[in-house]
Amino acid sequence: MAPMKLVTGNSNRALAQAIASYLELPLTDCTVKRFADKEVYVEVHENVRGEDAFILQSTSFPANDNLMELLILTDALRRSSARRITAVIPYFGYARQDRKSAPRTPISAKLVSNLITQAGANRVLTLDLHASQIQGFFDIPTDNLTAAPVMVRDIQDNYDVKNVMIVSPDVGGVVRARNVAGRIGANLAIVDKRRPRAGVSEVMNIIGDVSGQACILIDDIVDSGGTLDNAAEALLKAGAKEVSAYITHGVLSDGASERIGASKLKELVVTDSIEETEAQRQAGNIRRLAIAPLIGEAIARTASEQSVSSLFD
Repeated sequence: MAPMKLVTGNSNRALAQAIASYLELPLTDCTVKRFADKEVYVEVHENVRGEDAFILQSTSFPANDNLMELLILTDALRRSSARRITAVIPYFGYARQDRKSAPRTPISAKLVSNLITQAGANRVLTLDLHASQIQGFFDIPTDNLTAAPVMVRDIQDNYDVKNVMIVSPDVGGVVRARNVAGRIGANLAIVDKRRPRAGVSEVMNIIGDVSGQACILIDDIVDSGGTLDNAAEALLKAGAKEVSAYITHGVLSDGASERIGASKLKELVVTDSIEETEAQRQAGNIRRLAIAPLIGEAIARTASEQSVSSLFD
């Protein structure tokens, strides 16, 4: 294996340790803490001169703190003469603001990509971007991994795929859902919804015959849980036998885990791209999939200059 340094902030140390274990490498000794006024302080305690450095850091809640840790870690490694710095961002925050959705609104995803590049990152490795075109916001190489193979294996292990219907919770997620459906040979349905305002969704119609089917919703982010709750009810009313959901990033902000626990979902399966909270552990129908082997293999291939895309062939 090519020599490398694995550096992590505080966003998801459990995932960072799992990736390090997969690669059979120790995490680089460094301090990431706060001054009394909550400014981020970073110090790397190992020599990284000429090294291939990988920073493992999601920009999940608290998004601004974790983003600043990523930027300052990048700056510290650049000023320490690391040969190449790869920002490994399992969950890329601010991705939902990827265009001007109304007059006088920002494109925050572009701003964040600029910050990461200017801090000194040489490439980015991330997982299931909310919109794949965000790759184009970076002026450095960017690999957008997909959790689809991990989800497909779990679906095949736990469901009779002959009686499964894959469902996209909105029109915008059809490509992602079709990818999973194609891998298991299942049919595809679509939930037609609208958003009267941010964070609120209303189901309008179900496109496709879901009667008697075990429906599996596929999406990249679950935040408030409202979309999944409403979609599950609509699918059951349309005759679905049961409804589950496979979502890459379990943001699950305040009250979302309780809402999922009280919903009609059989289960919500998320990856561990975002650190688990106590509320998620208490919910009886939320399960997590390990993403460390996928990210670890992508890191190993990046370090040894092998193809990353061939992971998904």
